Amino acid sequence: MTSLPVPLRYEIRRSAERGYADHGWLQSYHSFSFAQYDDPRHRQFGALRVINEDWIAAGHGFDTHGHRDMEIITYVLEGELSHKDSMGNTSMIRPGEVQRMSAGSGVMHSEYNHTENHTTHLLQIWLLPNQRNVKPGYEQKAFSESEKRGHLRLVVSPDGRAGSVSIYQDALVYAGLFDDDEMAEHYLPAGRWAYVHVARGNVRVNDISLQNGDALKVTDETVLRLSHGSHAEVLLFDLAAASCFSASASSL
Repeated sequence: MTSLPVPLRYEIRRSAERGYADHGWLQSYHSFSFAQYDDPRHRQFGALRVINEDWIAAGHGFDTHGHRDMEIITYVLEGELSHKDSMGNTSMIRPGEVQRMSAGSGVMHSEYNHTENHTTHLLQIWLLPNQRNVKPGYEQKAFSESEKRGHLRLVVSPDGRAGSVSIYQDALVYAGLFDDDEMAEHYLPAGRWAYVHVARGNVRVNDISLQNGDALKVTDETVLRLSHGSHAEVLLFDLAAASCFSASASSL
């Protein structure tokens, strides 16, 4: 079958094109420039600055370290992740839960897989905030499979609407699960961009086939149609076209 040309308003980011780091206990794919991986073509998209797909080995994790002026979203796909921070929060993040940490004026935290023999698989997502030096904050909410099955469930928003977690940015994040004939549409107002990341499985977005780890950047479209999924778990970012400021890879 002949592949149709991809319209210029779309840019496909294939999984195999991402940056990769092997730290032994941590395997990580970087959709955007991060740490030692610097690609000028993929440094940010609107306010979306980081999507790292991480596998953390049992008994390992990120020791206490600091961040500031970043909205950090943790989305666990398999296993569990223990969180502790300088705000006094301690929690366990499991599949179906979304954690938001606003680093603001500065926060210290650690993330750990304390299990004895299970790898934790997660997405760590960073968005640039629209305000600097805010008071650090923390929020964690669970979203059931039924809420996402064949739907795009809002999980992150600027104002916490519809039970989502809130962030300091004009960004909406949706999560959806798709199989077989399940289909969902998302409408983009003028001046909005979209970024679709396939966390696992495969799905079509406006007849563009995407697989596990692939992403689609959309800059001039009115509707996105997700269909023909197979064990697909998808995150869709609805973003203001212009971000408030940029960050270099070396500053992360």
